[in-house]
Amino acid sequence: MKFTLHPLFIAIGLLSAIFGGLTVFIIYALTALLHECGHIFCAARLGYRCEKVSLMPYGAAAVCDTEGISAADELKLALSGPLVNAFLLVAVAGLWWFFPQTYAYTDAVFSANAVMFCINLLPAHPLDGGRALKCLLRKFFRPKTVSVLTRCLSAALAAAFVLIFFLAYKNFSLLIFAVFLLCSAFEKDVPLSRINFAAKKPKRGKEIKHVMLNANSTFKDALRHTDSSKYVIFQFYGDGLLDEIYEDELYEMLQTRTIYDKILE
Repeated sequence: MKFTLHPLFIAIGLLSAIFGGLTVFIIYALTALLHECGHIFCAARLGYRCEKVSLMPYGAAAVCDTEGISAADELKLALSGPLVNAFLLVAVAGLWWFFPQTYAYTDAVFSANAVMFCINLLPAHPLDGGRALKCLLRKFFRPKTVSVLTRCLSAALAAAFVLIFFLAYKNFSLLIFAVFLLCSAFEKDVPLSRINFAAKKPKRGKEIKHVMLNANSTFKDALRHTDSSKYVIFQFYGDGLLDEIYEDELYEMLQTRTIYDKILE
């Protein structure tokens, strides 16, 4: 997986160091990375991969190949990042409960996760809340209509942040975030592609792991049992043993099937 730094992210880090805010900058950067790790882990469990993680001026962004993903799995993927922040909020609050003296050292961690959690749940493209909203709207509208609705909502939220800046709260972060939402509302969707499982060549010396599945199992069910440190042999049972498929055979089958298809068809 590639890891990149946006030039403006580096510039903001240098300015933070000069003006005494380096510690807070690092905390927010690590919080953003942990947030994206939630998405990456969830994508891997669902059978997809993330090719790149970029640290941007407004946070972090993971580029994942999720072509053909269902609305239900897309919803899980969208909420996995905020769930990491929610877990850290509970963990820090619990730490304060048992060790109140740690508050002075962890209040910035709590604030960073609270900000990350709230911002990402806004129903705007391409934030996690916007992605979750898309999944829900797809049940009632066509994909193109859903895209237009969420992008219009992003533009409306951008206008709202501008109004808040001029009428109530003079914080330039609001203007920067408004520009980000406005630009995102008009950017093109990135084309998606599915992970090439067949490119994974089995290594010698791996321990063999046998996994028993029922006859109606899907590729998604099987992928949950894959292990990078072991070579998996899948055994399918109905009234008895129906079939046995090796890990590399399963990956080859996936080149012409989707992860939601039943394996034994």
